[in-house]
Amino acid sequence: MTAPRTPRIPYGGDYNPEQWPEPVWDEDHRLFTQAGIDTLTVGVFSWSLTQPAPDTYDFTLLDRILDRAAAEHRQVCLATGTAALPPWLAKRHPEVNRTDFEGRRHRYGQRHNFCPNSPAYRSHATAMASRLAERYADHPALLAWHINNEYGGACYCDLCAEAFREWLRDKYGTLDALNDAWWTAFWSHHYTDWAEIEPPNALTEHWRGPDHTAFQGITLDYFRFTTDALLGCFLAEKEVIRAHDQDTPVTTNFMGMFRPLDYHRWAPHLDFASWDSYPPLDAPPTWPALAHDLMRGLKDGAPFWLMEQTPSTTACRDVNPLRRPGELRLATFQAVAHGADAALYFQMRASRGACEKYHGAVIGHAGRDDTRVFREVAELGRELAALGNATLGARTPARTALLFDWDSWWALEISDGPSRLVKYQEVVHAYYRAAREVGADVDVVPVTADLTAYDVVLAPALHMVKGDLAARLEAVATRGGTVLTTFLSGRVDEHDRAFLSDVPGPLAPLMGVRVDEWDARPAEVVQPVQLGQLTCEARLVFEIVLLRGAEPVGTYGADFYAGTPAVTRNRFGERGGEGWYVATALDQPGVAEVVRMVLARHDLLGPYADRPTVETATRIAPDGTRLLFLLNHAPEPAHLTAHTPATDLLTGKGVEEGELLTLDPLGVAILSLSQRTGTTPTECGEAGP
Repeated sequence: MTAPRTPRIPYGGDYNPEQWPEPVWDEDHRLFTQAGIDTLTVGVFSWSLTQPAPDTYDFTLLDRILDRAAAEHRQVCLATGTAALPPWLAKRHPEVNRTDFEGRRHRYGQRHNFCPNSPAYRSHATAMASRLAERYADHPALLAWHINNEYGGACYCDLCAEAFREWLRDKYGTLDALNDAWWTAFWSHHYTDWAEIEPPNALTEHWRGPDHTAFQGITLDYFRFTTDALLGCFLAEKEVIRAHDQDTPVTTNFMGMFRPLDYHRWAPHLDFASWDSYPPLDAPPTWPALAHDLMRGLKDGAPFWLMEQTPSTTACRDVNPLRRPGELRLATFQAVAHGADAALYFQMRASRGACEKYHGAVIGHAGRDDTRVFREVAELGRELAALGNATLGARTPARTALLFDWDSWWALEISDGPSRLVKYQEVVHAYYRAAREVGADVDVVPVTADLTAYDVVLAPALHMVKGDLAARLEAVATRGGTVLTTFLSGRVDEHDRAFLSDVPGPLAPLMGVRVDEWDARPAEVVQPVQLGQLTCEARLVFEIVLLRGAEPVGTYGADFYAGTPAVTRNRFGERGGEGWYVATALDQPGVAEVVRMVLARHDLLGPYADRPTVETATRIAPDGTRLLFLLNHAPEPAHLTAHTPATDLLTGKGVEEGELLTLDPLGVAILSLSQRTGTTPTECGEAGP
């Protein structure tokens, strides 16, 4: 099952009419119509209203909300409301409240406040989901099911401890296998009974927080266990929904690059992926783009839903900047360019009280339609309506893959040494950014993905190498492709045990290098690296490389390893394949130069390789139409030359070959390209500043 079929991009967002008297609803729907809003996410935090007591269900308010939506010809993404407990449930069953890392049982409050292994929570949550599905499965407004909300958080209670032991029994079968995996001979931790195992928390193996552990194996498994425990909650609700509704797609909203949960383990169980995008507004545009592509990669390239974004500002940070004029439109079309088939907001009307009263909203506290934010939302609604279904179901024909692996993320950052300053997200983003800024479309995929469609595979910080991954990466190079990996890659197996071989472990034959030593220094220590004519900077970790078939591309410029390789290239196979190894944390210009060399070899540089503020993305519609998205992230116009006839779907204007196309500051164009043979993913060239 896939995402819902709609005649246009669903547009709207989180709506909480239960917070308001019904006369306000009338004004809401008038403004929704004015803004082109056709989709509402409702019921996300309604459990205490729909079930005010253990044996009492009251759906009268939700009935009116859905009936009103249907009467207004709007569709509903209906949430099960199980993300936040009703107070009576926490009072009657204290064990539903989480126990934190410090071992403290929490009292009622906040949200995401439930223990995922509490039988009381699961029984009440599934009962609620079942009743909702039974009641609304055939409702004319129902478009999709939205289970829970932004799953996250960990619990360390006795219920979780016992569930963890059962999970370990299923995974390892015997204590001998577990002891070997966790290397428990270290510090005399050999287990002789499953009951001896405790969740890794501040009272056991940890003394400096969840990421600083003496036994990485148990911590890594607890991260995996928590992922599976919360997934079990999702699956329990989905199962009871399916008992009453076999057809309506089911999802839950992810949070992009969210460290606590391995979304790849969830992906097969979603009918379509959806996520909430709240990037720091000072982040480069490639940061949300990476998260979009990660979400698209969860379902083998299928489109996803942008379930939430702010129309103006967030409220959860110490400082919450406002989106400037034009930034909302640009961010929305960037999401569409990377695979979004829906564009939804949090929130539709600003809450009057509590912690999100100052969070951005389509409709502010005064309920006006003449604010700048409302006007921008309404204008964007008109553009999306005019765009219709042109982008729906479209896919990205990328020839470059970037591997994203939660296990490597966890293992790298919980490790003692060589440097806790190395952050997985930052390393991965640096290489993604370099590829995107020279015009390459990129699929962000799990390490289990089929790699046969890709000419280039970027695998930065691939700390953990599992299963047949090394062989599949070698296969990419054997057929003439290029694989790039970096420092701290190929270090450990699936249990976080060091490989008993030369670094980079199973990747060494492909990379043609050997690493015996590595130096780590504070962030302020800078090591020069020479890359051809470019002198760039390196920090944090400096691996000392011995060549075993590879050739140097860049060299260190200081310390006792000055003149030794910092970047290498290894010829692999009879068809000219290559393995590139970057042995240090290069600055962004250095990463960009390396990635440019790799992509140029496969003719994957776009015509904007020297214009990083102009983002391009390609999607192929189900009917074969090639759509080229042009997004100008600069505060000044961009002038481009069309290389083939096209039609701008946002303006309806035709573009002739050789014609000058001007993008306004923060401007967007969606070009439907001619179907001539041999067109390349990017069909416009640069024409000056």
